[in-house]
Amino acid sequence: MNIHEYQGKQLLKKYGVAVPLGNVAFTPEQAIEAAKSIHAKKWVVKAQIHAGGRGKAGGVKIAGSLDQITPIAEELLGKILVTPQTGPAGKKVKRLLIEEGSDIEKEFYLGMVLDRNASRIAVIASSEGGMEIEEVASKTPEKIVRESVDPLIGLAPFQARRIAFGIGIPDRQVNKAVKFMLELYRAFVDQDCSIAEINPLVLTKSGEILALDTKLNFDDNGLYRHKELLDLRDLGEEDEKEIQASEYGLNYIALDGNIGCMVNGAGLAMATMDIIKAFNGDPANFLDVGGGASKEKVEAAFRLILSDPHVRGILVNIFGGIMKCDVIAEGIVAATENVGLKVPLVVRLEGTNVKLGKEILHHSGLNITSANTMADAAEKIVQLVDQAAGGVVK
Repeated sequence: MNIHEYQGKQLLKKYGVAVPLGNVAFTPEQAIEAAKSIHAKKWVVKAQIHAGGRGKAGGVKIAGSLDQITPIAEELLGKILVTPQTGPAGKKVKRLLIEEGSDIEKEFYLGMVLDRNASRIAVIASSEGGMEIEEVASKTPEKIVRESVDPLIGLAPFQARRIAFGIGIPDRQVNKAVKFMLELYRAFVDQDCSIAEINPLVLTKSGEILALDTKLNFDDNGLYRHKELLDLRDLGEEDEKEIQASEYGLNYIALDGNIGCMVNGAGLAMATMDIIKAFNGDPANFLDVGGGASKEKVEAAFRLILSDPHVRGILVNIFGGIMKCDVIAEGIVAATENVGLKVPLVVRLEGTNVKLGKEILHHSGLNITSANTMADAAEKIVQLVDQAAGGVVK
């Protein structure tokens, strides 16, 4: 789950992480009041959307006087920001962060993320703040410092000092930087974060270490421990179909293709999309129904896939372990009848009760094409979609 920058800063502030003074505003009137409550020589007005690259897209403005706040707020509120992370459709700005301006001496990058290969939290830092860390890794990897954290010990002060010296924090500010990192690590662990990114982390001319921009993502699997975080969720920033999917416990991401996919397991779902592409097809979505889908969940998945007007066919690829193939087959038959399916449907089942599952599909009397392997399934759905479109089979 993602939250806005201002929400992330409010959360980190509770842990003692240093952030600039700021307030959220939903209207130009609220923006000027927020600026007046912050005694500063200049203010930063920042569009709040769930996407990076806001500055380059014109979503961050500097106001040198209170008179400039209102026109800037009027310009940004309601504006569609298009960044590399929003896609061409962009995102509408509905709220702003009004923040005190900072006199920046130097910018750095600091991030924490789960290293799944090592089953540890990795702390990544760089002297190149304000840039995408992927770009730094590609062009100047020697400027990246990395520490792997032992989960039994946590981030050790000596590791934080090594990071601080490694990215060029001045000697006088090393202790402040160490304190900042230890507090950020505590917040990361306490709140079940999946990502904590401070970009840029800044050293001000007065010698302060501040989180100038903050990105916090949370592990959905840990949200049951943090009910208060659910109140921070902004549904207006999420895809409507993804919201519907979350209500049924489905993992759904919309794509640009025309072949809907329903799969159990994230790895199998990605492999299914890959093999569709290998046969010159285009997947319309990533959809993982999980390991214990019911008939109702399968029907919800079908309705979700078909809510995309670009879908011209559906591929169901299920490996039955915890999920039994006969239960899935019954769900597919019920869903096909209830939603009035009119596009080609290819089903590949394998695993527990697969023979019974295939018999259920065969005796249903519905227009369902069976497949034996992933390649067979992908080839068939691509052919059926092409034929239905009147095109040439690729």
